[in-house]
Amino acid sequence: MRRKLALLTALVLALGALSAGIAIAAGSGDDDQPLTGSALEAATAAALEHTGEGVVTETEIGDDGAAYGVEVRLSDGSQVEVNLDENFNVIGQAADDDGPNDEDSSSDHD
Repeated sequence: MRRKLALLTALVLALGALSAGIAIAAGSGDDDQPLTGSALEAATAAALEHTGEGVVTETEIGDDGAAYGVEVRLSDGSQVEVNLDENFNVIGQAADDDGPNDEDSSSDHD
């Protein structure tokens, strides 16, 4: 009886650890692919031309229905995401509140 109980306990613990590991991997995975090479150069140039200033903090392929997304931190500390089509034309811009320093953001009053 003790052997069955020990085996059952080990099985339950193993399944719990496995499911926790899967949940952690799924929750912490970042599937955003950063731009590289000439695409990075073209997207950066287009985004900075659009904003007129700033520093690119992140880029990604296929974000929010756009072919490319470029996050730019402006001189006032705000961050915007510039969305580009496959030809690096700007198709939209939005305030970005999920940047690297979003815990410092005070724009959560919406």
